[in-house]
Amino acid sequence: MSPAEISGTGVRLRAYRPDDAEAVAAGYDDPLSHRFLPTLPSPFTVAHAERFLSEGVMAILAEGGVVYAIADPETDDLLGGIGFDKVVAGRGQAEIGYWVGPWARGRGVATAAVRALSRHALGSGLQRLELLTHWDNPLSMRVALASGYRREGVRRAALPKAGGGRDDLLVFARVAADDGAPVARALPDLPGGELTDGVVRLRPLGPADVDFLAGLRGQPDVWQTSVPAVPPTDEDVRRRCTRAEAHWLDGSRADLVIADAATGEPAGEIGLFYQEPATNQGMIGYSMLPAFRGRGFATRAAQLLALWAFAETDIARLIAGALPTNVGSQRVLEKAGFHREAYQKSRLPGPDGTRQDDVQFVLLAEDLLAEGPRLDG
Repeated sequence: MSPAEISGTGVRLRAYRPDDAEAVAAGYDDPLSHRFLPTLPSPFTVAHAERFLSEGVMAILAEGGVVYAIADPETDDLLGGIGFDKVVAGRGQAEIGYWVGPWARGRGVATAAVRALSRHALGSGLQRLELLTHWDNPLSMRVALASGYRREGVRRAALPKAGGGRDDLLVFARVAADDGAPVARALPDLPGGELTDGVVRLRPLGPADVDFLAGLRGQPDVWQTSVPAVPPTDEDVRRRCTRAEAHWLDGSRADLVIADAATGEPAGEIGLFYQEPATNQGMIGYSMLPAFRGRGFATRAAQLLALWAFAETDIARLIAGALPTNVGSQRVLEKAGFHREAYQKSRLPGPDGTRQDDVQFVLLAEDLLAEGPRLDG
């Protein structure tokens, strides 16, 4: 039997009351709630909230789940709601879910509530809790990681969309044997949200960059040297932008926009791919809009990203490649401190089924940190 109340850091989980109906309606009728809870009626009215409190809560409890209001421990004001359902008793498994009203966001409410309920549930017989989230909901991913949930994979077409079709969901899980400590990230956030040397500025790629990235990735000399070497579709570009933060949080890659520090205008992109964590090796790749080539932006971006990677992650070795004919890109890497290491024949898929050779360069942490920036020329 679940306790009537569970205490957390700055939150109190208690039973819903009839007088919570207006706050529940306001929270569920919020645009974010409709985006990530597509089965909600729209608009979500007080009458819907009253029905949820009188019938929905009892239905979840009848199936072995739990439901709590998230309340301010001092004022008892409603901040959101949390619970778990989809209980599989034979496996000791359930799915945790929560919502936080727009008036209470940005205060760590969700993390505190997820930690509190997870600690209680996994200490009282449950063996596994899953937390599912959309690709474009990085705030929920951050809550999961901060609450000791590890990303396990993708559940394809798991949730119906309000307008038709189905969404994939990312799966995070915490098991009873986990200590609940925040999950360490291989790629931390940038200090202050960006990197800059006063000439270029690197900031994370995001949903607002779709038009810019489409223009850049549509350049023939860009997509022909990409993997795969085909022009990207609109959906490819959209996914690249909307899922960039999820990949960063997962530690697999960090995608950044190279911008002119003086004007803020996007000039190119650069990515850090942590493709070999077992050997502490990462890889960088970059591309520039034609109007910004030859101005040293790519060199500066490569150095900024390398310095951050070596200082803030456990990456000890960075590699990068260039086509044998791309003398300009090879010069960028050399000026950034990389050294030519290998010539790999037919390494990369090219356009129309061809294969392309790759000249590989390497930069070691001790080399860059010892030499410092080399931005002459």
